[in-house]
Amino acid sequence: MGQFDMSTDQTDLPENQLQQKQSATLIYAAFIAGLCSIIYELLIATTVSYFMGDSVKFFSLTIGLYMAAMGLGSYMSKFITDKLLQRFVIAEILLGFIGGISIPLLYFTYTTTSLFYPTYVLLTLCIGFLIGLEIPFLTRLMENYQVLKSNIANILSFDYLGALIATIAFPFFLLPVLGIYQSSLLFGLINMSIATVVLYSYRKSLGKTGKRLQLLTAAMSLVILVMLVFSSQALKHWDQMLYNGRIVHSEQTPYQKITLTMSKDDLRLYLNGVLQFSSVDEYRYHESLVIVPMILADKPIKRVLVLGAGDGLAVRELLKYPEIEQIVLVDLDARMTQLAKNNPHLVDINLASLDNKKVQVVIDDAFVFLEKNKQAFDLIINDLPDPNTISLSRLYSKQYYRLAKSNLTSDGIMVTQATSPFFVKPAFWSIVKTIEAAGFAHTYPYHTNIPSFGDWGFVLSTLHPIDLIPKRPIENSLFLTQESMPSMFVFEKDVQRIDVEINQIDKPVVLDYYLNSWRYFSD
Repeated sequence: MGQFDMSTDQTDLPENQLQQKQSATLIYAAFIAGLCSIIYELLIATTVSYFMGDSVKFFSLTIGLYMAAMGLGSYMSKFITDKLLQRFVIAEILLGFIGGISIPLLYFTYTTTSLFYPTYVLLTLCIGFLIGLEIPFLTRLMENYQVLKSNIANILSFDYLGALIATIAFPFFLLPVLGIYQSSLLFGLINMSIATVVLYSYRKSLGKTGKRLQLLTAAMSLVILVMLVFSSQALKHWDQMLYNGRIVHSEQTPYQKITLTMSKDDLRLYLNGVLQFSSVDEYRYHESLVIVPMILADKPIKRVLVLGAGDGLAVRELLKYPEIEQIVLVDLDARMTQLAKNNPHLVDINLASLDNKKVQVVIDDAFVFLEKNKQAFDLIINDLPDPNTISLSRLYSKQYYRLAKSNLTSDGIMVTQATSPFFVKPAFWSIVKTIEAAGFAHTYPYHTNIPSFGDWGFVLSTLHPIDLIPKRPIENSLFLTQESMPSMFVFEKDVQRIDVEINQIDKPVVLDYYLNSWRYFSD
């Protein structure tokens, strides 16, 4: 029944107190094991999704690899029959160290080598295998203190409790407050505490082996602690390697990583590493997005809904039209709109647009806002990030555009940024087809060249036909002219319409179109 001798521990405590202490130690180990196992899984999947895109694919792949490795670890544990306590401690030391440095290692391989993908797979398998050893080891160790029924119930209940706390802490605290890099190191140290507590509790029975393991635990913990202390400097260094310009602001919000870079006079905004604008040519994008619907409208536009565009640049263009009485901007991330109001670099180019009295900022999901809203708008502008994740692809779905249609006046206009008709042609034409399927009787796709992005597309949509003839002169523009605008609606042979599927919430084809097309051009 016993896997180790407890008799030498009894010089300090009565036997029943010693057993209670050691039993509590193992239950603590089960709790921390459950806590750390979920955190490692979430951290790795989030990091790989951040660098590679396609969150569904990489979360699924991570879970699959993780579970398979856990199963293998659990199976292999039955072949370990001696020195169970020592081997459990060694497994926890390895798990704490590998799990702790997993995210720094992924950052390093992504920015400096071509080994990112194999490193991701190897880390996931190693961590999963070690986690697979934990529960079998703990249940066998607990046989010395409890009958099987209570043993398994206690170990699993505390393991699951740790997992529950981890799933709550990750999105609401760890990701927005510490970020993925520092969270990895912190939980490596927390994982190391299992080895520390077990070695202390069983110090007499482990003897010299225990002392050697204590030194190993201390050394590994010190390495992780030093990495944690210098994590800010390391993050700045590796972040800088991802971007061309000097980083002037970087933060992880509950929804995304926001990065601002500056190179000479070029301010750039990145969300999760994806370029959103360059101040050198953003006016070409925002004039195309805003001026085109404003000058083609058959009647004056008074109420405008802007979905996304938390940087305030689309609103800046709208404020050039005095007839607009109200602009409602809806953005999911409060930090983005706060930066647009307070960051001097952003304020310089958006001209403090979000502080204008005509502008109402609403922090909400675009889909949810459209479901709740009761007032119709003359113009709806969808200035949303590209559909490179499952959550973003729903904002390009038939269901989303139907909601948008219900929020338009009968003679209103909707305009959507629709990615590149050249680089991601299937995604662009899928968006057009989806808008048509949502009930917009008339769609007018158009495109223009934006040096930072290349050939970029938009879709203007209405319920009634409109003439593509400007109803008013173009004023205060840096790019768009009366003469050049008609050519935006002409698509050359290599970007003309192709047959694609409609994007729907339960079948997000635009995500596959988008990722596969960009993958082709990036390979």
